Amino acid sequence: MKTKNLILILALTSLMAAGCRFRDGFFTDPYYYDDKAPAEPRNVEVINGDGVATVIWDRNFESDVKGYRIYSSSSYSGKYVFIANAYGTQYDDYRVKNGNTYFYAVTAYDYNGNESELSVEYAYAVPRPEGFNKMLNDADAFPKSSGYDFSGYKTVAWNDQETDFFFEKVNGEYYLSVFDDTDIKDMGYTNNILDIMYAPESGWAPKKTAKVYPGHTYVFWLWDNKFAKVRVTKISAGRLVFDWAYQTIEGEPLLKPTKGSGTRTLARVH
Repeated sequence: MKTKNLILILALTSLMAAGCRFRDGFFTDPYYYDDKAPAEPRNVEVINGDGVATVIWDRNFESDVKGYRIYSSSSYSGKYVFIANAYGTQYDDYRVKNGNTYFYAVTAYDYNGNESELSVEYAYAVPRPEGFNKMLNDADAFPKSSGYDFSGYKTVAWNDQETDFFFEKVNGEYYLSVFDDTDIKDMGYTNNILDIMYAPESGWAPKKTAKVYPGHTYVFWLWDNKFAKVRVTKISAGRLVFDWAYQTIEGEPLLKPTKGSGTRTLARVH
């Protein structure tokens, strides 16, 4: 056995001296060049935030992937401009502005510099303002602090001209209510304000009111054809605490992320 081990050691030493590398259980040719690009990243999504768009995707399966490049465009089929490198599967784009639309694509590249095609998902963001731990009072007890104005990011009286919704108590039960030019829908229990992707297309409350439940998210179709949502975090002693998000683009139902697929004109600018 000692003789065989010695022969094996001498063989390994000879191969390494020749420039071969031992990798993944095999010796590799030092002159071999890989010219095959990785596959394009899949399941690209964008989480829509306040002054930020977070791009996420699945990790590539190839073992030689070194990193990823993120591209952005003003349209799905337009030219995509390189904006950042990433070595994980997430990128936070803080260069965005609320109210503007941004499309994203991701490529993967390997240690030889081979870069994949752009990802094909219809992944975009329209960053919008949001807020947390806002408080309203019951309209009967404190009418001047029972309503909320999304466009002004402020608390107002329940009957103020700018009020989008208000908090009231009716027959011992608490409700969120709107006026005739606005709609409301209870989307049910959610874990956080980000859980509702889009404003619904139907199912709005016919009586313009919805009973309040802690943990529920409510979506609003406002009088000016904009959408908003609130998630109730707490109700106690005639007070409502909630988080909110408001889409500033008229007719844009995107309230969080979107994911889809399609055909893209493959054009990018480094």
